Amino acid sequence: MKHSLQLRLSQHLTLTPQLQQSIRLLQLSTIELNQEIERLLQENPLLEREDGATEAAPPPGSLDGTGTTTSNEAAAEAPAEPERDDSSNFEVDDGPAYSGGDSEDDDYAPLAEQPPNLRLHLTSQLSLMHLSERDRRIVQLLIDSLDDDGYLGQSLEEICEMLPDELEVDPDDLAIALQHLQHLEPVGIGARGLSECLALQLEAMPADTEHREAALEIVRNHLDTLAARDFVKLKRLLKCDDGCLRGVQKLITSLNPRPGRDFSAEEARYVIADVIVRKVKGVWVASLNPDAMPRLRVNRMYADILQRNRGGSAQQLNSQLQEAKWLIKNVQQRFDTILRVSQAIVDRQRNFLEHGEVAMRPLVLREIAEILGLHESTVSRVTTQKFMHTPRGIFELKYFFGSHVATEAGGAASSTAIRALIKQLVSAENTRSPLSDGQISELLGQQGIVVARRTIAKYRESLQILPVNLRKTL
Repeated sequence: MKHSLQLRLSQHLTLTPQLQQSIRLLQLSTIELNQEIERLLQENPLLEREDGATEAAPPPGSLDGTGTTTSNEAAAEAPAEPERDDSSNFEVDDGPAYSGGDSEDDDYAPLAEQPPNLRLHLTSQLSLMHLSERDRRIVQLLIDSLDDDGYLGQSLEEICEMLPDELEVDPDDLAIALQHLQHLEPVGIGARGLSECLALQLEAMPADTEHREAALEIVRNHLDTLAARDFVKLKRLLKCDDGCLRGVQKLITSLNPRPGRDFSAEEARYVIADVIVRKVKGVWVASLNPDAMPRLRVNRMYADILQRNRGGSAQQLNSQLQEAKWLIKNVQQRFDTILRVSQAIVDRQRNFLEHGEVAMRPLVLREIAEILGLHESTVSRVTTQKFMHTPRGIFELKYFFGSHVATEAGGAASSTAIRALIKQLVSAENTRSPLSDGQISELLGQQGIVVARRTIAKYRESLQILPVNLRKTL
């Protein structure tokens, strides 16, 4: 075999570090972007936030008129938080943090209010009960076994099998402890299922409570029948009329199916709008939210040092200077792209801004990409986890995109608009004779919108609207 050297020319795409960073920043949400910037600020001394703005930052949600930055290096409008010196603060075990100083006007840092805790709430009640130490520990064991809704997810037999033999705890001991637990507040705690939870709450009511006995009969033996809205069968079982059954249903629906939920701490999720939309002289205009934009610049002191010393010892700082410039440019480019895409969306969804969901027009990512000369994947990244504040509320940019459904006139209706029409029809229906999916399809057909029954069912489920048999009332 003869060896030889050959030259070949080929083209391939290379993602530079700057391009990789630009793509990554584009797909981050505003909260994730700020977290990434905080990390880079800690790692790169050449990068800093601007904190010497000559104008005060606008209040949250307000506009600066243009929505764009006036600095060549800044990527945002919001000033940084002032630096804090925590060296004078200290914590004490039995009081709030004190910030030093002898003035009587010095403020004490308020302690964060702790969310209610179901375990502590029940344990505090248990400490007031006249029980032996052994019984108290068994009840505490059951408290520790409750889930966030206040239910006992395991049977007493399963809990007993998990306990060491030397504790000498049998199912009878656990049954007695469960009775003590179920007498604690909130009522319904320690139930082993929905039926028992509702029954405990009904049993705690006064004996002369209207419809109490009938409600107990239903939650103990016929809860599935009530869930299926089989009112004819329920009236036959209870031997009552519509008025009586209506009162029983009202009493049951007033109960709390999750008595422990009020004590579970749920983390609040915050949404920061990237774009604010308002009407200016009859035209809908999108502007960047200055409070969502980090304001960055190159540290001038280090930049001046590099300007005077260009030797090899400054190689690392030179690299960090370049990275800082890349980041500032990429952040600015990110927000410019978000604004371009947002304005294109606003231009095509003016009817939504004027009239609401029923006026939403069909829109796909490819349409925006072709108009702006962007790749469809870029538009997808821009519209994910980016939010627009409009007079009708805050929406993710992806909300404005939807498939189309043909109309009799040869046009198209947005799937979002059809969902809004379905919601309107269901909200206005007679609950004693609710609309079926087929009837909704016929009503939309009368408006010139051709939608199959199975499509109606899919849209109805996405709106979390119950089927016709479960929407029926007495």
